Amino acid sequence: MSRNRVIYQSESLYVSKDVDSVVSGDHHELIRVQSANYGFTVNRQDVNQYGNLARIDSLVLEPPTVNFDFSYYLTDGLNEKALGFDVTESAQFVSGFLETNSGRNFYILTSEEGADSTTMEGGDSYGLIGLGNAFLSDYTVDLSVGALPTATVSFEASNINSQNGTVSGAGIDQPFTGSLPSVNPEEGTILDGVMAATVPQNVGGDGPTALRPGDISLSFPGFDGGATESGTLTKLDGAGGFHVQSASISVPLSRTPIERVGSKFPFARVVDFPVNATMSVSAVLNEIEAGNLADIIGGCGGDEIKEVSVTLKACEGNDVLKWSLKGCTLDSESFSSSIGSNKTVDLTFGVQLGGIDDIERGIICSGDGTNRPVFGV
Repeated sequence: MSRNRVIYQSESLYVSKDVDSVVSGDHHELIRVQSANYGFTVNRQDVNQYGNLARIDSLVLEPPTVNFDFSYYLTDGLNEKALGFDVTESAQFVSGFLETNSGRNFYILTSEEGADSTTMEGGDSYGLIGLGNAFLSDYTVDLSVGALPTATVSFEASNINSQNGTVSGAGIDQPFTGSLPSVNPEEGTILDGVMAATVPQNVGGDGPTALRPGDISLSFPGFDGGATESGTLTKLDGAGGFHVQSASISVPLSRTPIERVGSKFPFARVVDFPVNATMSVSAVLNEIEAGNLADIIGGCGGDEIKEVSVTLKACEGNDVLKWSLKGCTLDSESFSSSIGSNKTVDLTFGVQLGGIDDIERGIICSGDGTNRPVFGV
């Protein structure tokens, strides 16, 4: 009997350590996943000729890009660590995606209809979607009043496959398997191999179940001077400081696929530099500072490294995740006022990512999840 539908209870998302990873310890189950979307478009070149009204063929001249994005509730940085981000404060947050590599594989496991994927055991059937050679193209964090902090991650992949199987063995902690979805970018051929990963547990280790908006704090050192060259008109910190309603951090990593004659796939997907990240903040206005835009225009800029940081705490009050935008600038400040609503202000801060080991400029992250193992380590 065929199933009627697939819903969230039956799906789990895994990430591999490398595109050729096959052993169970090299696959990590991502936690708190809220959505996953994927698909591809094939671009073809029609072949027409005199004497025929309709095309005589339709050829693929460039490989399709597989688009994949998913979102999850933020915890302590464990997902970020598994995805390849640096959460140790010793390197750029996205340093793992600035180096030359072949990407990573993702797998979406689907259990039988009506059954939680976390209850799978030996003998159960499953469906498996694989996305090969996935490269990060965007990372966004959304924080707002009345909503759990969420991260949305977008990837560009080179290939996608689907297959069915049966969990081997008996009981829990048994593996499911599937053919690798990845390709050899140098040769343009599909990689041979069969991956294996342990059936879903989805316990999230020892980290928090989710973080609350009431446990978020923002800091703007150097941006509360008002009359100073880089000051804001809005009072940001201390008594009379504005009341933040939402904030978001966006790290876009646009990529250019590099192709060559004789290969069916791009042999590299390189990041387009420079990379400019932003942080947007929306708040209810309280007090304003004495300032003048002419001071910013007429100033010389200076070498002072200014910083904006976002800290998320666990229920117990300890810091579990923190982003710092170092060497950032105030790019815009907009006010809005109307009858029947509070006066609001929107600020946008910009920062340009530095080198992999540059911790003075760019985005630096620290998370408790860095002390928890992934990939069987």
